Amino acid sequence: MKIKVYNQKGEVAKDLNLPKEIFEVEFNGGLIHRALIRQLSNSRASIAHTLEKGEVRGGGRKPFRQKGTGRARQGSTRSPHMPGGGVAFGPRNNANFEIQMPKKMRRKALFSALSQVAREERIFGLDAYSDKDLKTKNFVELLKQLPVARNCLFVTSAKDADFLRVTKNVPNVKVIPAAYLNIHDLTKFKSVCFVGESVNTTKEVFAN
Repeated sequence: MKIKVYNQKGEVAKDLNLPKEIFEVEFNGGLIHRALIRQLSNSRASIAHTLEKGEVRGGGRKPFRQKGTGRARQGSTRSPHMPGGGVAFGPRNNANFEIQMPKKMRRKALFSALSQVAREERIFGLDAYSDKDLKTKNFVELLKQLPVARNCLFVTSAKDADFLRVTKNVPNVKVIPAAYLNIHDLTKFKSVCFVGESVNTTKEVFAN
């Protein structure tokens, strides 16, 4: 499978052959869904937290005497059934949402997602990007000449501080190194652009 590689003038510079083992894999929607749920679940932070009886401040003395009142005996105003008391079986911030998935299955899900994006012709390349002025305006002008559909994920060979700087304020654009390719970004962004030698880096990281 081939993709078009553009230069900084927005012109087609060449065609690039994509590795078959990554970009020509059979679609597996169930596996992609499972990998996506795993990624979202593992990034989930346990925020909700309720206090138990022993953690609520106060309640050190009996609210009323043990006998003679005709009421049920009470030991503390901080019991779960009392107003202002602790919460029984409430959410705690030590909850673990981690989901395990074998490495081979994660790789296969990623290849399946990349292959589907390639089949839908939503992948293109950019031979290189350099701007001595580091102006966001210059990148936006280039973006208008590229086949971007609504939003775009730019994949670089390694972390590029200059490229990140010129793109960070551009809406609907995200830049990630090839080693950080993931299911969530591939399902979120309509277009995927491989910058420079990032296709080879992707092959080295995931296929070898």
